[in-house]
Amino acid sequence: MILARAAVAAFLVVNLAAVHVLFLFGRPAAYNLIGAAGRLLGLYLAFALAVQVLLISRLPLLDRAFGMDRLTRWHRRTGFAVFWLALLHPAWVILGFARHGRDPVPATALALGRQWPVLLGMIAVALIVLVVALSIGAARRRLSYETWHAAHMLLYAVLVLGLIHQYYEGTAFTTNLASRLYWWGLWAFVLGTLLVNRLVVPLVRNNRHRLRVAAVVPESDDVVSVHVTGRDLHRLPVSAGQFFLWRFPGHNRWWQVNPFSLSAAPNGRSLRLTAKAVGGTTAGLRELPVGARVFAEGPYGAFTLDRRARTATLLIAGGIGVTPIRSLLEDPRIGDDVIVLYRVRGGSDAVLLGELRNLAAANGARLHLLTGRTGHTNQPFHPDRLRAMVPDITDRDVYVCGPGPLTDAVLASLRRLKVPARQVHAELFRLA
Repeated sequence: MILARAAVAAFLVVNLAAVHVLFLFGRPAAYNLIGAAGRLLGLYLAFALAVQVLLISRLPLLDRAFGMDRLTRWHRRTGFAVFWLALLHPAWVILGFARHGRDPVPATALALGRQWPVLLGMIAVALIVLVVALSIGAARRRLSYETWHAAHMLLYAVLVLGLIHQYYEGTAFTTNLASRLYWWGLWAFVLGTLLVNRLVVPLVRNNRHRLRVAAVVPESDDVVSVHVTGRDLHRLPVSAGQFFLWRFPGHNRWWQVNPFSLSAAPNGRSLRLTAKAVGGTTAGLRELPVGARVFAEGPYGAFTLDRRARTATLLIAGGIGVTPIRSLLEDPRIGDDVIVLYRVRGGSDAVLLGELRNLAAANGARLHLLTGRTGHTNQPFHPDRLRAMVPDITDRDVYVCGPGPLTDAVLASLRRLKVPARQVHAELFRLA
């Protein structure tokens, strides 16, 4: 973890220094200070896009060290930085040209737009604005996960358009040999990382394991478990608590993908996912035929016992968030000092409860089912209530997975109880 943090910090510092040094000593054609600032903003934009690609590249070093939730937060913040840079870069360049030629700004923008490399850059900016607009909370809540994910595929078009624009129009990128070597070396590294981890590795693994649906088991009216088998699954580097990005060819379109945690610890022979019907893809899982092909990308996530700092463990699940918790409880490394808190509205909503009870009994774990509507008299994750149920909570590693409001409430209480941050692990499925 410490080495990964140091590597990330060094990457950012070294590259930002290189961007400024190459800009200052490359002597790009600068017609005035406004235009020069616009070109520097263009370099910032290019670097921010490169960072954004690395954040979605599923680089194992980053995923194992930080987890997908933290990478997704960084991805979102970097995305808004890209958004503002994508607006400011062309605005300042156009202003610089307009002042230099003493022409009106609209006329200057139209004149520049007639140059096809500039036009491609403008199209890339428009696509960035569209993707960011669809990612704003109000819009995101109205979109299904599949639609939102498909819209994000436009970012690959942004990369292609941006690279063409950079090659043909970016004089600040090509003023000397050092600039050319730096920028194309950076892009070769970034795009190579993306292709290897998002395309080559998944294709190789799926060709090796040949995953198929072995069984489909309804757990309740709106929850279903899918059992998957394949070849040489003992060679798959997966741990309890991790998740895959699942595709079911013939059941959904190739660009539609859903993150589902393993709901049982991997045993080298089969994998199991358990999903609640919240969209078209998940609702149709119970219709999957036995023998259907499965394409899985992963495993991902740092929600594993590898991150545990203490031997005692507290597992907190809410609703369908019980799936990785149940998987962790089955991990042979979990030990016998385990407390499980399972929060549901009513007993009928507690999927996999029988399995949890059996595992708890086998491990000597204590299982508490927390039911009822949350209200003034029923706040199971209030700091006082948590301490009453788990008096030694500060001496335990805490794993929490559930709906956003529940997870936020638990994390806030853990902070008030002064549980060390290194002992707190949350899986939010805010996927980058």
